[in-house]
Amino acid sequence: MVPVPFLTGTFSFPAMVKSIISQRMTAKMEGEFCVFLIGMRINRPLKIHKWLPVVMAMPRMLRELETHKELGFLGSHLWFGRTIISLQYWRSAAHLMDYATNKNMQHSPAWAAFTRSVGDSGDVGIWHETYVIAQGSCESIYHNMPAFGLGSVGTLVPATGHYQHAKERLQAAKP
Repeated sequence: MVPVPFLTGTFSFPAMVKSIISQRMTAKMEGEFCVFLIGMRINRPLKIHKWLPVVMAMPRMLRELETHKELGFLGSHLWFGRTIISLQYWRSAAHLMDYATNKNMQHSPAWAAFTRSVGDSGDVGIWHETYVIAQGSCESIYHNMPAFGLGSVGTLVPATGHYQHAKERLQAAKP
């Protein structure tokens, strides 16, 4: 992992140092899992005092989740821009909901701080989408990529034989 200074702490970007896999690969996942997209949008860039605390909360939560794998967090990717997006993988939606409502973890105080500071002002937008993925209902392909997305939390296998085409990957993944 490459540590990168991130405002008040260090945030690591593991994908920066991963080897590129030049062959076509696909990811296999056992059982049901959860894909969680969460993010924020800076609606009023000059109100730094409103959006900066929101920006700072996500890396703290991700570090906490990486430290406590028993919470069901499998991994994530993070993108920065006016809209910041975190793509997360969870063992189950129940694990995600348990984390979100656990008052002893980072999410609960971050949510309370957001509602107190930003509320309905429109200064900062937040959003999330939750998808529960049944075994056999997704497929993936990675070519000239390091382990990424589902391939970083599942098992990467060569996309050959019955994994060569999307339709075949979907059929092969069915339980």
